Amino acid sequence: MTARVKELENHLKAGRVYRRADLAHWSNAVDRHVQLLQKKGVLKKLSGGLYYVPKKTPFGDAPADEEKLVEAFLRDHRFLVTSPNAYNALGLGTTQLYNETVIYNHKRHGHFKLGGRMFDFRMRPRFPAKLTQEFLLVDLVNNLDRLAEDPDALLRRVTEKVREMDQKALFYAVREYGTMKTRKFFETL
Repeated sequence: MTARVKELENHLKAGRVYRRADLAHWSNAVDRHVQLLQKKGVLKKLSGGLYYVPKKTPFGDAPADEEKLVEAFLRDHRFLVTSPNAYNALGLGTTQLYNETVIYNHKRHGHFKLGGRMFDFRMRPRFPAKLTQEFLLVDLVNNLDRLAEDPDALLRRVTEKVREMDQKALFYAVREYGTMKTRKFFETL
């Protein structure tokens, strides 16, 4: 192994996700060096131009951190990671489990496989910095057609849940994050 490859390897930190462009700063033949480091097991390819330095654990290599993976993929820190499973925390009787991770962001739209996991990237003009009960309730109504639950029964339970929530925070979430159909539904309440 050449001194240049060793130099590149010395810059890498376990658990980090790198774009090819990041690695090019430390290498004069980035593609060849990356290929050598992949063969050695130092780097793992997650997707086109996206690599991960595995963190060693007693159980083998740990997968890439979801937040770091998405941030490197988007080249942006403004995103929200969620899942339809989060609706179960609202106490509306939703019990379905979904094998889907949803990423609200400003840059990408579509389904992408990163590190062996599927992500549903959805471009939205606005989304909160972190999940709140109010946002989850609005998001549930926004995505009602994507859920395996009975929509009419779920909307009846949403109507009851609205009475228990902070009305000011809910009104803000509806105004900021609700689709037109969702806004009309909450206006009737």
